[in-house]
Amino acid sequence: MARAWVKGAVAAALATAVGAAGVMGAKAALTFNNAVTGEVLNLDDAPPEGKDTEAFKAFVETGKNAYLGNPSCLAKGEQLFLAMCSGCHGQKGEGKLGPGLNDSYWTYPQGATDKGLFELIFGGASGQMGPMYGSMNVDEMLLTMAWVRHLYKDKPDDAGEWMTAELKAAYKPFDGKTPAPKPAADAPESCKTEE
Repeated sequence: MARAWVKGAVAAALATAVGAAGVMGAKAALTFNNAVTGEVLNLDDAPPEGKDTEAFKAFVETGKNAYLGNPSCLAKGEQLFLAMCSGCHGQKGEGKLGPGLNDSYWTYPQGATDKGLFELIFGGASGQMGPMYGSMNVDEMLLTMAWVRHLYKDKPDDAGEWMTAELKAAYKPFDGKTPAPKPAADAPESCKTEE
């Protein structure tokens, strides 16, 4: 009887330790939620492409977009935005069928953070904004987000959490005329464009 109790206690302790390790592991990575329903988004719904980049790996841990403010990634982000987003949001993020993306107003307030903007793109929103994980890989979403942030034209202090002190110091409102710079030779592979 004592032996069975010890086995049961050891099994319970092991289960508790495994469960605690799982919780600690879960705390290391962020939880992403649907902007409308609040349901947890399953990142496994997206194909594996793009999940292996350093930028995406860091993003799911921190919610910070490594492509933000990197001039070498803007051309690729612009290409993706024009192909996938501009039909509804306008070529310069000014809004058309969908809301404007180049100012400080967000239909969904979480758009003021990189994590929230990713949730909106990945999981969709109301109206015609469906989930984009079937059309873009997760790394392409981050590149597109960097371009969207580049389009910003309002006051830096009104931008939201995404605009870091470093970005504020270098901030120039988007003028709509200056072309995106070409990727530098040492740009991340995912930022390179096809000529």
